Amino acid sequence: MGIPGRIVARREDQGLPMGMVDFGGVRRECCLAYVADEAKVGDYVIVHVGFAISRVEEEEARRTFEVLREMSQLDELEWIAEVADASLAPWERWAR
Repeated sequence: MGIPGRIVARREDQGLPMGMVDFGGVRRECCLAYVADEAKVGDYVIVHVGFAISRVEEEEARRTFEVLREMSQLDELEWIAEVADASLAPWERWAR
């Protein structure tokens, strides 16, 4: 399953583009090789098993988090609910 996150830092590691990606307050280092030419700091990417596999618009990332939140209510995947809730919080504050 791919999870959207926002690139907050970018660097090279032995010629390989790497980035720190924020998933609603949880930050993980990810390989950016697949999106190196299209994604920059501040962009949202879909991350699967430590690899950013595609760049997405912020609105699409928000919709994906909403779907993940709904899925977590159907399944017993608490970690998805926590990431989705934390990631949606800024958008929900701005909507008020």
